[in-house]
Amino acid sequence: MNNQSERSERYYNLYKENIKRIAENSSPYINSFREEAIEKFGQLGIPTRENETYRYTNLDTFFNHEFKSYFMPVASDFARAEEFRCDVTDLDAHGIVLLNGFYPTITDKLRQLPGGIWIGSLNEASKKFGEKIEKHYAKYAGSDSDGLVHLNTAMASDGVFIYVPEGVVLKKPVQVINLVQSEEDIFNQHRSLIVVEKNAEITLIICDHTLSPTKFLTNAVTEVYVGENSHFDIIRVQNEHNNAGKITHTFIHQERNSNASSNNITLHGGLVRNSTHHFLGGEGAESYSYGLYLADKFQHVDNYVNVEHAYPNCTSNQLFKGVLDDMATGAFNGRIYVHKDAQGTMAYQKNNNILLTDDAKMDTKPQLEIYADDVKCSHGATVGQLDDDALFYLQSRGINKREARLMLMFGFAHEVIQNIKVEALRERMDNLVMQRLRGELSRCASCMVKCG
Repeated sequence: MNNQSERSERYYNLYKENIKRIAENSSPYINSFREEAIEKFGQLGIPTRENETYRYTNLDTFFNHEFKSYFMPVASDFARAEEFRCDVTDLDAHGIVLLNGFYPTITDKLRQLPGGIWIGSLNEASKKFGEKIEKHYAKYAGSDSDGLVHLNTAMASDGVFIYVPEGVVLKKPVQVINLVQSEEDIFNQHRSLIVVEKNAEITLIICDHTLSPTKFLTNAVTEVYVGENSHFDIIRVQNEHNNAGKITHTFIHQERNSNASSNNITLHGGLVRNSTHHFLGGEGAESYSYGLYLADKFQHVDNYVNVEHAYPNCTSNQLFKGVLDDMATGAFNGRIYVHKDAQGTMAYQKNNNILLTDDAKMDTKPQLEIYADDVKCSHGATVGQLDDDALFYLQSRGINKREARLMLMFGFAHEVIQNIKVEALRERMDNLVMQRLRGELSRCASCMVKCG
């Protein structure tokens, strides 16, 4: 048996050891996908560099590790998670806390917000909203080449469910705080489903934090349905330590004249791999994909973006920027696919990177695959260092070299941050990015639980 087979077998065994406990907390419908999914995972395995979408990312550091257990919470875990508070004090949001993939609130695991919006535990929702779950669950997340998506379908324990009825506009964002905490090394997975009916609007903020120094591996899948004429924004802020591996898969399905944006901001993490899929499934749909990643030491950040134009007169825009220091590595793999009937498509893609040392490395691969003839599409990528002329100009105005470098890097990064529509979060991200560039940002700078 080769290393790849041994590695896949390890997670197959983890499934067999834990599926009974996982399944007893889920609905029969969600459980009905598990056996087929684990078989697909068995066929595909853990992605290697031979997989084109993982070409620049080596998962061995985390997936070859022997995780002793698959986390299942007890009451004391719930109590500890509920003590957490986010320090973005001006962020007026409806809050949800996940602990190692579980919705830990002992009571009110599903609660109703103004306008008939429901938020809470996916497990709980699967029992109370069977019709919605059956219409949307596992309908958008799929892959012919990524076994990790199927591993999540097989083993996902809990996650977040959000339902926004037709015509409802939620003015305050929903904030999901993902906490990872354990006394031992753990592997966990969570699955989220967001359903935004026609003519509705919602903003979702996801904050990833680690609260203890052990080794963690997270494999998360989020499915989003955006109905006709609806608006949906998702902002993910990742600030975890160097022993944390975070793999996210976000699938956004859009209907006619919908508008959706995704923004992945990676401040810290040992291995981060964000995979975002926008499917423009109706005429006039618009999608916007943003990303900012700051890495140093031996950190690695990989962003994969796939935008599929399936209908005419749709628009998409991708903007990803990175600053890499020390021995850090990064990857951007962006794909725009235009179907033959998707006439009138406008699609743009840009990836810009700054390397602060000779040892930092960035791989970038923008792609266009176009089968329609009436389109406007462009892509571009740059990898370089700070502009010497701009640096000289600032120094000539009396600004010391260090501050001049920081100003240039901050201006470079702010082009992504300015697309955050929630003002309090945008201001907080500006502050955190400047701290990160100054080298002042600890692994959990925005967490009130200081774990050293």
